[in-house]
Amino acid sequence: MNYATQYYIGYNQNPTATQTTDFAQTIGRVRPVDAKTKGCKRNTKRQIESRLYSHATNGFLRCSFLPKLQETKNLQASGKPEKTERNFYQSLSKLAEHYGIQPMQSREYGYPYNIALALNDAQEQLGKNIRDWEEIRLRQDCGKTFFTSEERYNTGATLYYIPIVPLYRLSKKTKRRKTVLLLQSVCSYLYHIADVPYYRQEESYLYWMYDMVGEWLTSDEDNEDASLYLSEIKQIEWIGDFMERKIYNRHNLSLFKEHLDNFKSKDGFDNDCFELALKAFELYRQFPNTAIHRNAHPNGEAVDEDEDFENSVSMDRYVSFCADTKGVLFQNLFDSVNSELQEYAQMDEPIILKHFDGSDIPHSNLDFENRVFPLMEELIYLLDSF
Repeated sequence: MNYATQYYIGYNQNPTATQTTDFAQTIGRVRPVDAKTKGCKRNTKRQIESRLYSHATNGFLRCSFLPKLQETKNLQASGKPEKTERNFYQSLSKLAEHYGIQPMQSREYGYPYNIALALNDAQEQLGKNIRDWEEIRLRQDCGKTFFTSEERYNTGATLYYIPIVPLYRLSKKTKRRKTVLLLQSVCSYLYHIADVPYYRQEESYLYWMYDMVGEWLTSDEDNEDASLYLSEIKQIEWIGDFMERKIYNRHNLSLFKEHLDNFKSKDGFDNDCFELALKAFELYRQFPNTAIHRNAHPNGEAVDEDEDFENSVSMDRYVSFCADTKGVLFQNLFDSVNSELQEYAQMDEPIILKHFDGSDIPHSNLDFENRVFPLMEELIYLLDSF
């Protein structure tokens, strides 16, 4: 179940961002970064075969054209077509074996159309059959032609801010004591193992943002609500420190399975929490040392070279524990985060880049990311609904 609200934002790779609003789903309260149309990146739509359709009898109008790809122009300019073809098909064979696809027979078409056809066919097969596949490219390095493949988990320009104040409120309900133990184990896993930042840690992004927003809200002497804001700020600081001590305790992890075994659901909320905790425990068991940022890269072009980290939204800015997702303080925080993140050209996302140049091909994948990000979405939804 997907509880996140996902919109395309200013640094999204799709330049037709204004066309995507019909697809946005608003479920729960996971906050997306605002939509914006300028500063867009590349178009990630798969290249398709150019084709004309007509009821006319002219046979020419029913023909399909060979794909014209920029890569073939670059290859033609490089010279030595025999070596280029040989390298190309060797690399294509390795790519096909790795991803389990069947390349089309294209040699008969002659150079460079054979390469254009084979590349177009590989793109279509990968797009249909491989989860998280983003794109393939042809590269030439030291006179050798080979494929690179990019796999990417699309975070959807979503702010994964996990509220901690609702968990504190839940802990005050006697009948929810065992439910709280389960959720504390989930949060402890995200805190210690997945390495999700906590808003009361001075080095965290949200610590600085809360401090800035709090200063702005309480420094205006003409603001009649300044004292109320100050009281709310002190409260979320105290609750944040108190709950951090709770989830910091590693007994939450050592007793995780015991909490699951002893749990009995009393209602739908309990059952949802139990199912969530089961997923988190399986992640903890299968990925005992894996952090969410293990594959974090900027999602611009050519992630493997000349990465512009300074102009990219790092993962710790959109994944974090926060105080709450309701109230004036959070709304001001959210608006401030949005304003700042819109200034960046791209954002770090989980990306795996593979080179099919004869070197060892990593068998890494994004299975962990495909499970931990939806887990955080569901946790946000459950805490926010309490």
